[in-house]
Amino acid sequence: MAKLFRREQHSLFGEILDWMLTPLLLLWPVSLALTWLVAQNIAGRPFDRGLEYNVQALAQLVKSDQTRMSFNLPLPAREILRADEADLIYYQVLGTRGEFVSGERDFPLPPDEELPMPSEVRIRDDEMRGADVRVAYTWVRVGMPGAKPVLVQVGETLEKRSVLATEIIKGVMLPQFVILPLAVLLVWLALARGIRPLNKLEERIRQRLPDDLSPLDEYAVPQEVAPLVGSINDLLTRLKESIATQKRFLADAAHQLKTPLAGLRMQADLAQRADSSADELKQSLKLIGRASIRATHTVNQLLSLARAESGSTHIARSPCDLVSLVSDVIQDSLPRALDKHIDLGYEGVEAGSTGVRVMGNPTLLKEMVRNLVDNAINYTPSSQENPGVITVRLLADKFGKVVVLQVEDSGPGIPEAERDLVFQPFYRALGTEADGSGLGLPIVMEIAHQHAAVVTLEDASPGKPMPGARFTVRFSNTQT
Repeated sequence: MAKLFRREQHSLFGEILDWMLTPLLLLWPVSLALTWLVAQNIAGRPFDRGLEYNVQALAQLVKSDQTRMSFNLPLPAREILRADEADLIYYQVLGTRGEFVSGERDFPLPPDEELPMPSEVRIRDDEMRGADVRVAYTWVRVGMPGAKPVLVQVGETLEKRSVLATEIIKGVMLPQFVILPLAVLLVWLALARGIRPLNKLEERIRQRLPDDLSPLDEYAVPQEVAPLVGSINDLLTRLKESIATQKRFLADAAHQLKTPLAGLRMQADLAQRADSSADELKQSLKLIGRASIRATHTVNQLLSLARAESGSTHIARSPCDLVSLVSDVIQDSLPRALDKHIDLGYEGVEAGSTGVRVMGNPTLLKEMVRNLVDNAINYTPSSQENPGVITVRLLADKFGKVVVLQVEDSGPGIPEAERDLVFQPFYRALGTEADGSGLGLPIVMEIAHQHAAVVTLEDASPGKPMPGARFTVRFSNTQT
């Protein structure tokens, strides 16, 4: 069924060739018709001038006085008028009362509505004895009082005109029968030469190795193809980044899962020893549980990082209420904070306030807040006697359309020299024994980048023995 409705693949070469040759082939018969009309006009001009000369010569033979009109055509002139091997020549002279004077009695008359114009020679097409003729005629004014002008007409058949027009057509058309195929051949060769860079581009792409994703040379192709090559280069760049992300994810997953999985296997081997006591078996199961939790956490972090790095064009976006997201994360993190005797609290704008909605993905934003809170819980020393303090703060500037999220702790802080390094995958600050995968802050940075937010890190209480750390995420795409 899919093949039945599949569109036929078109040839660019053939389509361009069709659009170039079709107008040429359609205009050729039009050119023939126009040439025929022009040839007829050109061929008729000299013969029309001859007819005009003949009718003027006959008009000079019309004589008149006060009483009568006469027309005398000498025999030599009559013979010259009839001496034509190709065409028949007719003439007629009608008197002042329209009576026949000389020539052919059945010569057709001018149109009735035409007014006599003495001394003006006119030409018309007519028919004489079943043949088409070209007629030149004029009226001659006579000296008789009250007399009408004398009509003098000379007609000629069209054989010589047709012969001359045919010769002109042959002279013009015969070269076209040679030029047209030559033009088609030249168009085909020019088009083949013009499309050759595309064939070379195809060859270069086919000859590439599977792992060669380097950009194509945009200057080695015609200007019209450069945008296409630029789009391909952009696709290759994105594909290269996607493949690099996948490779990095696989390498990170293999590296991070290797240690907990090895611990699981070792503890399982210890638990299976025949001489293991009940206490040793419980200890092994406890370590297996901790290792499985760590592996699960690492897998979740890796998946979150991969999802965040998938690109901003792949995530669904909608208006998100940051107050609601932050509240959900705090509620989820409270049991863990209480277990460590940490005072986890919230400050800032209240739920339902304006100017705290950002356009983004709620799942990723919640993951970002959760990682910031988890990181603070992991690295904040706390005891029942000296509890740690973590404050999640949300500030909004509805006039500047800016929302600021801060997560502040009372821990040892992060040295200034390491503040850029902690956002790299698997980097962990020196001198800390906190359990973690080193992926939380990179996830925060990646999700913030996907939402056009800026992440900064500074001391919460500068100058104190425990300066703490304050992570600030600044959003500038708030919604009302």
